[in-house]
Formats: sequence, structure tokens, C-alpha cells
Amino acid sequence: MKAKVVILCLALIFSGIQVFAQLSKKEKKEWKKKAKTYAKNPANLKEFTEAKETSDTDNTTLKTQVSTLNKQVSEKNARVAELEDQLSRIRGELTSAKAELAQYKEAPAPMDFSRGVVFKVQIGAFKKKDLSKYFNNNPNFGGEAVEKGEQKFTIGIFRDYWDADKFKKYMREMGVKDAWIVPYKDGVRVDIKDVLEGVVLDKDPSSK
Repeated sequence: MKAKVVILCLALIFSGIQVFAQLSKKEKKEWKKKAKTYAKNPANLKEFTEAKETSDTDNTTLKTQVSTLNKQVSEKNARVAELEDQLSRIRGELTSAKAELAQYKEAPAPMDFSRGVVFKVQIGAFKKKDLSKYFNNNPNFGGEAVEKGEQKFTIGIFRDYWDADKFKKYMREMGVKDAWIVPYKDGVRVDIKDVLEGVVLDKDPSSK
């Protein structure tokens, strides 16, 4: 009976442990002594067996937990890579938006001719011609109706009188013999004499 217990002890001690696969003579003697000790005290053998089973169970549980953690780390790494790609795209879009904004800021603001004095070149007044549909969104071409049922048409808009005068001469050379300059102040047509002082005479290029 004791021999069977010794064999069982040795089997339990050496099972699954590769480091003891090959033992020296000295080690064998030491483990034989331990086996005899377990044979004399079955309670210790039972405790040792249960401890080994618990250790094996814990080892299996730990391996499962490590596998789960590795999977979670892999998933998080994939998510981080995805977020980095999104961040890279957002940075690219932000750079493009900043470039477009810079171009917008550098673009000259459109001139506001609704305030102050401006000069236009009137090319005629007609009763049977209605070109009002072309006035919208076209500041360089305009017109207005008068009491006689006529509609006056103007081309060009200038802050400087002499620029308007030069354009008037071009129009006459092109065959528009009735072209002449008409002034507007704050969007309202006024007489030329009301805006000539300080605007026209002091800047007459012919006076130089």
C-alpha cells in the first residue's frame, strides 16, 4: 500500500512539470524522501493535490483573462488608429478652410456706390425700350423712368468725374452722340452744378 502511495505522490509531483523531466541522482533521492513523507502523511498529500488543482484552475483563468485583455487592447489600438485617421482628415479640412478664409480676406471688398457722389454716363432716353430687367445685379448699367413716359439709361459708375468724362468721350466715338455725364448723390440724381465745386474743377487734368 505504501508503495502505491509513493508512486502516486511521485506521479503528482512530476506530472505536468517539464523542469523535472530529467533529474540527477541527488535530486531523485531528495524527491524520494519527500514522497515517503507524503506517504506517511496523506493529509499533506491531499493538501498538495488540492493546491495543485487550484493552481491549475487559477492558471487557466489567468490565461483566459490575458487573452481577453489582449483582445481589448487590440480593439482599442484599432479605435485609436481610426481616431487618428479622422483627426488627420479634420486637420486637412481645417488647413483648407484656413487657406480659403485667407483668400477671402485678401480679396478686395466690393465698392459701395450707394453713398456719396458718383457719376454715370447717360446714353439716351427711350419710350418704347424697357431694359429694367437688366438693372438688377448690374451696377454698371441702370436707368430710371421720367414723367414723360421715357426711361433713361446709364452705363458705367465712377467716383472721379474725369474718369466718367473719358468714358463719355469713348461712347461718343463709338456712335452714342447723346452720351453725357449725370451725377448722383446718395443714390439720388442731382444737378451737375450741385457737385462740381471741390469735386471737378480742382482736379481738371487740363489745368495741369
